[in-house]
Amino acid sequence: MSRVCVISPFTGLAGDMLLAALVDAGAPLDAIRAAVADTGLTGWDLAVDPVLTHGLTGRRAVVSVSDDATSRKAGELIAMAGRVRDRAVADTAVAALRAIAEVEGRLHGEEPDQVHLHELGGHDTLVDIVGVAAALRALDVRAVHCEALPIGAGSVRTAHGVLPCPAPATSALLRGARVVGTTLSGETVTPTAAALLLAIGADYGLAPEMRLTATGYGVGTRTLPDRPNVAVVRLGDRVAADREAVERETVDVRDLVVLETNLDDVTGEVLGYVVALLLDSGALDSWITPATMKKGRPGHVLHALVEPEAADGIERRMLVETGTLGVRRATVRRTALPRTADTVHVRGMPVRRKHGPHHGKPEYDDAVTVARRTGLPLRAVLAEAAEKTAADSTSADSTSADSTAADSPEEH
Repeated sequence: MSRVCVISPFTGLAGDMLLAALVDAGAPLDAIRAAVADTGLTGWDLAVDPVLTHGLTGRRAVVSVSDDATSRKAGELIAMAGRVRDRAVADTAVAALRAIAEVEGRLHGEEPDQVHLHELGGHDTLVDIVGVAAALRALDVRAVHCEALPIGAGSVRTAHGVLPCPAPATSALLRGARVVGTTLSGETVTPTAAALLLAIGADYGLAPEMRLTATGYGVGTRTLPDRPNVAVVRLGDRVAADREAVERETVDVRDLVVLETNLDDVTGEVLGYVVALLLDSGALDSWITPATMKKGRPGHVLHALVEPEAADGIERRMLVETGTLGVRRATVRRTALPRTADTVHVRGMPVRRKHGPHHGKPEYDDAVTVARRTGLPLRAVLAEAAEKTAADSTSADSTSADSTAADSPEEH
């Protein structure tokens, strides 16, 4: 059965809050400490103790440090995370630290491995990131869902001076995340938390139906006057259901519009640009087919699949960008099967995957990113991600069959 973790960032999210919440929900502290010890980090101790705040009992994670190494280069932290013996834990931790390094490198104009991490380079960051990865692994979490992250206003003091909230690194790491404004001021989501959500492939859509098994509360170091400063995690087992029944219930059948126009005087460069533009403008899909035009001239047909209410706007884009004198419009009926998404790691970097009822596929753009950063051929990255997809699918089917047979730090 697939274990699911749902994160509710009640007042925000920091790495230590997420770690404490997972321990409160049942993650074994010994396994977390052992994973951190694998990194070779010295002069630290981790305590996760009960705390009562505003009538709510949760846990607070505290890292005690006995040496003076408060900051390191990103490459050093990445190398340390890579020493964790459990490869799944190491891959998640490396992916989170690499995401921080690349964002900081872009912001400061430095190579990612050489960027000097100040607030993020101490013991807390490594303990929190490796600890969360180890906790999720020990709890056998297969998918993580996160509710909208509350984003505070105001400013935060850093080694580079006073910066607006959220800090630039946090904003970059949260690209694509669901966020919402809050009356709380200051840093409500830390870079470590944002990097962890990115590395574990957190989904910001609706959580799946599950059977709740545990709830944990992680308490932050900041004290609020009117509410507990907590992040909540809920663990559960995804409710098993007949695959064909789920497909019948969730299949999406609706009427859409296809727009198309014949072109024989538009260059390939412009056609490629227009396809991308139509997709960015709201088209559900856009493609080109070769055609033989009148008088035997070679040409192309530009197509766009759109929602009925978006047809007029997309049509105008086609007319303006291609210079065509006419666009055809036809109503079509589309049947869309349900799909889910998760993330695997290839060479320590996240690759998202789409799963339908009958097939799974890695995201092309993520595979390209891995290929460029590692120097591996793109086909090798796609093959490795696909192999993990197939292995996971086979494992899930086997688990389902067995089941059927059995039944019949940063401060925040």
